Amino acid sequence: MPNSPCLEHQEVVSPKGSSAKPLPHKGLPPILTSTGVKGDYTVEEKRTETSLLEELEQGQTEPLVFVLNANLLAMVKIVSYVNRRCWCVTSKGMHAVGQPEVVVLLQCLPEEKRFPTDIFNHFIQIYWDAQTAGKLLNHLSHSLAARGFLDSEEHAGFLYVRPTLQSLDGLPLPPQPFLFGLLILRAESPWARAFPLRLMLRLGAEYRFYPCPLFSVRFREPLFGQINNSIMRLLVDFRFYRYTLPVVTGLMVDLEARSTCITVPKSRHADLLKVLSKSNEKLLAMGACFNERADSHLICVQTADGQYQTQAISIHSQPRRITGSCFFVFSGALKASSGYLAKSSIVEDGLLVQVTMETMLELRRALRDMRDYTLTCGKLHQSDRQEYVHIRWQDEEPRFNKGIISPIDGKSMESITCIKAHQRLEYRASGKVIRWTEVFFLQREEPSNGPNSYANHNRLTERLARAFCLALCNSLSLLKEDGMTKLALRVTLDGQKMEFLAGSNGQPLPLHYQDSLNQSLSAVVLSVCQRHGHAALQLELIFYILEDIA
Repeated sequence: MPNSPCLEHQEVVSPKGSSAKPLPHKGLPPILTSTGVKGDYTVEEKRTETSLLEELEQGQTEPLVFVLNANLLAMVKIVSYVNRRCWCVTSKGMHAVGQPEVVVLLQCLPEEKRFPTDIFNHFIQIYWDAQTAGKLLNHLSHSLAARGFLDSEEHAGFLYVRPTLQSLDGLPLPPQPFLFGLLILRAESPWARAFPLRLMLRLGAEYRFYPCPLFSVRFREPLFGQINNSIMRLLVDFRFYRYTLPVVTGLMVDLEARSTCITVPKSRHADLLKVLSKSNEKLLAMGACFNERADSHLICVQTADGQYQTQAISIHSQPRRITGSCFFVFSGALKASSGYLAKSSIVEDGLLVQVTMETMLELRRALRDMRDYTLTCGKLHQSDRQEYVHIRWQDEEPRFNKGIISPIDGKSMESITCIKAHQRLEYRASGKVIRWTEVFFLQREEPSNGPNSYANHNRLTERLARAFCLALCNSLSLLKEDGMTKLALRVTLDGQKMEFLAGSNGQPLPLHYQDSLNQSLSAVVLSVCQRHGHAALQLELIFYILEDIA
């Protein structure tokens, strides 16, 4: 495109770029301070650590803002959270690389006189991994740090969790989506990798917060040691991680009096079929998701002598009615001559159900056919002591995208399908970069050509993204100066109807931008629809304007 003022860029930039550069070993990164004029800031290079700490100690209302690179900030404040004095370190800028923002609540040490700058470097690494490798964090994922992290060889990194039932009062939080990072130890990292729900709930039991705390404590004792005789040794390859416990999104296991219910969203049937196809015919094991509707949960505690025991954690001062479980195992090893229909028992923080091979085959058929199924557990001819395991398919989708809103008009994006940009599409002009990060499908009617519809959607969204970037390239500096750094394009196609709406900060873009966009985008839609056709469709693409630091 020789006539274009923009440079298109889709390659991974060199790691020598400033976005990946760690901070100096001594001193602090620059501070961003407001001049008092809206949108105008200055950068202070040489503030002493002592003076900045004094500001925080005096209860400064606004967080200190550290510049980690031209597009990534760290907001730091000392807060009182659940009667603990904590550093609150929050990222700002992760969204622009498709990543949730990260919040770390780190309990202060007595008489602490230094900022926890290792967190800054870890934020830079997370940003870099997302920008160059598309490595994104999500609920119950983890990140590892170099040895000596936060002044201890035992600190391994963070386990990331979405807040659910915990208090968020008094915390300076970023816009959704965001995750809290919980400090984990080297001895706990196998569990963070293979079975993070167990570790999350065990932290909850340790600090008496349901389902887990949002703060971290340095120099604590590890909650798990050697894997030893855990049932998980049979289900997970802890040495090479060639196989782990599969988890189907939205699958939950609820225990009630004499009844257990395994619920599976119908929309996840294809995922469950993949698990069935890879499982041993005599053994079916799956991890469960945390159920916010449960008032308690099984947890696993490792004793001083290395044994794994079952306990439970519950919401404070609430009666226990529904108890969640972390996994289930169906074993086909029960003999028909045993006198039992089936046997169910609690093992560690999960459910073990022993059935005959005949029952196992029936169970697998029911799962393949997406049929509800009930197992009766207990001895033959003792109906008064029998228990039941129900497998139920539900229409309800697991909720996702909580709290995410459109930059155009504040429309909620909760439970709307979102796909991250399959390739890093960005354009450069005048020292700025505009980057497409994701697309939300507000309405998507499947045409008769089945699987080809997804290829058509991908083709259309990519061409729309390119046209949007090119149309705004000459205005990137002006848009950024006006505070419009996160933009959205909403496209509505319905028969002969074709509408485009672009906006930022909850308002449509000024008319002169809309006019130029309409011309560029209309040509794209007409071209794609003439070649491939399109059913009714409404989608919203998200873009960010950044400083060019490659």
